[in-house]
Amino acid sequence: MFTALVCGAVVFPGLFFSFRKILTRTFTQWSEADVVSVSGRLVSAIHASLATAAGVIVVTSCRDVMTDSHWLVNGFVMFGAPYMAYDIYAMYLSHYHTQRVRGHTSSYSAHSLQTVKAFLRKDCMLVLHHLTLLLVFLPIALFFRRGLGDFFIGCLFTTEFSTPFVSIGKILIQLGLDNTRLHRINGIIVLLSFFTCRILIFPFMYWMYGRQFGIPLHRVAFHLPLQCNVGNLVILAPQIYWFNLLLRKANRVYLRQRRGNGDGDKDRPKTD
Repeated sequence: MFTALVCGAVVFPGLFFSFRKILTRTFTQWSEADVVSVSGRLVSAIHASLATAAGVIVVTSCRDVMTDSHWLVNGFVMFGAPYMAYDIYAMYLSHYHTQRVRGHTSSYSAHSLQTVKAFLRKDCMLVLHHLTLLLVFLPIALFFRRGLGDFFIGCLFTTEFSTPFVSIGKILIQLGLDNTRLHRINGIIVLLSFFTCRILIFPFMYWMYGRQFGIPLHRVAFHLPLQCNVGNLVILAPQIYWFNLLLRKANRVYLRQRRGNGDGDKDRPKTD
């Protein structure tokens, strides 16, 4: 497991700094904020793809949802742990350079406690989510499960399935392709994948548990320890919050495009 931890600590920061160098040389017109943002998105997409693949392998390999085990669970938990710490740093770096580009040079002339506080205020939910996974759920997954429930950990891995599409959407915007059909199709995929793999996955896990032990879905929660239900709620709550943000953003984009199309119709010359 220590080897997996070291690999994760090398791979994710290494990818980030490699992407920064490549993008800086390739897109010379981009600001440092653009380079950092896209580099972070690319690493997030890679991590999410690996997590999803690991989750699918584990879920399809475990017939007994409680007792079957798979070596990938502990291995990927350790491999992915450094990513959570790295990603907090990458998000801070993106925030820092973005604020400098926007002209906040007086406050962001150098890294300081003030810039860190501003980042934490802006991205409090994401930072808290990462820290919870790193400091709470990682020890639970490794040491307190007593080897049970690898199937459910695999299901949680698959919640990352929507992340590559979120990253693709951000990159398309950066490339100036936000008004293309590709971006609209990707937006639909983001909503569907996020809702399926980050929200519906929880009733699915309860259904699979109930199916194995002959318990109706609406009674499963009463047969589980309180800490299991609380843990699931802690993970599910931010997913619902972020899905609501995605819906609101999609609605704003839709309304803006409708207004744009309407203006275009007004400006179009009549032919009759």
